[in-house]
Amino acid sequence: MLMATTTGHLHPLTQLTRRVLAIWRDLGFDLHDGPELETTWFNFDGLNVPPDHPARDVQDTFFIAGRDDLVLRTHCSTVQLRWPKSHGAQPPFGVVEVGKVYRHEATDATHESMFYQCDGVYVNRQVTMAQLVTALNTFIGRLYPNKPVRIRPSFFPFVEPGIELDLWWEQPGKPGKWLEVLGAGLVHPNVIRNMGFDPAVWQGYAFGMGLDRLAMLEYGVTDIRQFYNGNLEFLKQF
Repeated sequence: MLMATTTGHLHPLTQLTRRVLAIWRDLGFDLHDGPELETTWFNFDGLNVPPDHPARDVQDTFFIAGRDDLVLRTHCSTVQLRWPKSHGAQPPFGVVEVGKVYRHEATDATHESMFYQCDGVYVNRQVTMAQLVTALNTFIGRLYPNKPVRIRPSFFPFVEPGIELDLWWEQPGKPGKWLEVLGAGLVHPNVIRNMGFDPAVWQGYAFGMGLDRLAMLEYGVTDIRQFYNGNLEFLKQF
């Protein structure tokens, strides 16, 4: 007797990742793939995160036993340094990276200890905040046409000034609310200098977004942990 077979399909996070990268590629950005096991210089020091910054505390970062210089990367913002330092790229350039990142934190409906990020950087002469906002609005507009967007000031050590972008999140049967999906800003002069460039000549903007939260918006998922629990009945919906 012949057994019925079913055809598999891509994981919803993979589907969204391909859409996100296609948009950035269409906007002229190159793609980079960096290591998940990262040095503290690429993950922290080179990105203007001082040794006493709370993000470097063991409660937030997975350190490697016996190796004070190695961590599981806490973000893909390492691409800001990896692209010019490891590949010899010279400005002007724009590059994005998608990959797993790790945070030692309590999990809940919108937080996980391992999740996916898309981070990028653009370096050129006379880069402005207006260019950054235009790029982000263009990206969001292509990914989610007509989705309400809110931009507000924020702080990240590797940018100055910094902003956060929120999208309006609606759940069935619940009131809608703003959900923070990315942080961005103009690259800090110290980071430009650590790239190997003169900040008096070159400027840039950088951004980082959690793809899991974008996927929650895309598919109407109310708990981020559902993407990782291996429930086939859940995954078959996509």
